Amino acid sequence: MINTPKGKLIAVGGAENKGVESDQLFKQYSNANFAELQVLRRIMKEMKSENPHIEVITTASMIPEEVGANYMDAFEKLNCTRVRLMPIKDREDTNNPDFIERIKKADGVLFSGGNQLRLSMIFGGTEIMDIIHRRYEDEPFVIAGTSAGAMAMSNTMIYQGSSSEALLKGEVKITTGLAFIKDVIIDSHFVKRGRIGRLMQAVATNPGCIGIGLGEDTGILISEGNKFEAIGSGLVILVDGHGIKHTNIVEISDGSPISIENLIVHVMAKGNGYKLKERRFYTSVNKEEEAVQSQSL
Repeated sequence: MINTPKGKLIAVGGAENKGVESDQLFKQYSNANFAELQVLRRIMKEMKSENPHIEVITTASMIPEEVGANYMDAFEKLNCTRVRLMPIKDREDTNNPDFIERIKKADGVLFSGGNQLRLSMIFGGTEIMDIIHRRYEDEPFVIAGTSAGAMAMSNTMIYQGSSSEALLKGEVKITTGLAFIKDVIIDSHFVKRGRIGRLMQAVATNPGCIGIGLGEDTGILISEGNKFEAIGSGLVILVDGHGIKHTNIVEISDGSPISIENLIVHVMAKGNGYKLKERRFYTSVNKEEEAVQSQSL
């Protein structure tokens, strides 16, 4: 019997608004669903504390001090004063007793963007990762990740792949991530960087997985390891390969174009829901809850 995780995952597509008024990106691309700091505000809300203890892990970044300071400033705008930076730069740092104790006491963690391969390489098989896994499974512990931090959440992780050549065999590289959730593959900066092709190839070679493409300032909240809710201002693209009838990806040589028949795509906006195991889309998480209640009557 597989236990249902008591914690929550929040995977964010990157470039989430941090309340910087001079940020031209959000002045240009904001839409009706845009609200200042809404993704970070939702991360705080899910930690079920007015002033949660959040550990920001900047391991993936090559500029960890700058990235960490940006999150400190953003959470301060939300009156969250118990945010601490955890500057883990190599595997040796993961053995730091102070870091281990802080992870044991935190309400949640936030993995920053950068290079997702650094996360899998530095944290894989460590005590600190075992503690994060255990707390996610047994407690209402929140694991958030943005950009690379989101992509590393799944068992199957994309670590390389050109957007323009993504539907040529061999262009998308996959390895094992931090494995907080199975049967999904997560990609970030999805709409802006045109990454649909690489998620399609990843799913074609792993058809048991649901591909999750996250737009910027947009995320997916995963509860019980199964229930999805789209959050933020942009789009979440789901790519379902369960019904694939044909693909030539086995027979062709590297560099050849891929063909895929019957790949299913869903587009989610803020408030839409989805169930991973049932592979069912809901127009809103409220309607999904109503459907469950009516079935139990």
